[in-house]
Amino acid sequence: MMPNVTRRHFAALGATALLCLAVRVPAWAQGSGDASVFFKQFADRLVAIVNGPGDAATKRQALQPVIDGDVDVASIARFCLARFWNTATPAQQQTYVQIFHQVLLNQISGHLGEYQGVSYTITGTRPQGASSVVGTVIVRPNAPPANVSWVISDASGTQKVVDVVAEGTSLRVQQRADYTSYLERHGNSIDALIAALQRQIRGG
Repeated sequence: MMPNVTRRHFAALGATALLCLAVRVPAWAQGSGDASVFFKQFADRLVAIVNGPGDAATKRQALQPVIDGDVDVASIARFCLARFWNTATPAQQQTYVQIFHQVLLNQISGHLGEYQGVSYTITGTRPQGASSVVGTVIVRPNAPPANVSWVISDASGTQKVVDVVAEGTSLRVQQRADYTSYLERHGNSIDALIAALQRQIRGG
């Protein structure tokens, strides 16, 4: 069985966000506010793409720089590979991250049509370890509201989304479990995982 990089929660990352530091304690209040401001700017851009004009290809092109700039794809990819990251060669790591990025973008753009008319409300921001969590309620036509939390980190040097928690389920934790299961069933072969993701990109 081919691993599914995004499932419904990774699809929600771009389509519904509309979707990764060691801070001294006195800075938390300011950090939480900054996370909320960052997220609103990020989400507003994504909502504009989803609700705006243009076909799927046009929206995919508009989506790419937003994901590249505001989502820590490399960090998420490494987290999802878990302990296998350290057994991969540098070449395998580089290829895997590149493919992970493409599958993520394909899955998000492939679901954009399902979220026409989407809106969101920020319900609050709180610290979580060295990150901040922005809580939201996502609303789209003909669907019940969804509680989605966005984990924001500046570990990469700038604020980025590093996880999405949809109705209590962590996207990256779920994906890590899927990858671990897949690799264990295929002799712990990084090349097997890479090949499966390449097939997913091709739609095979």
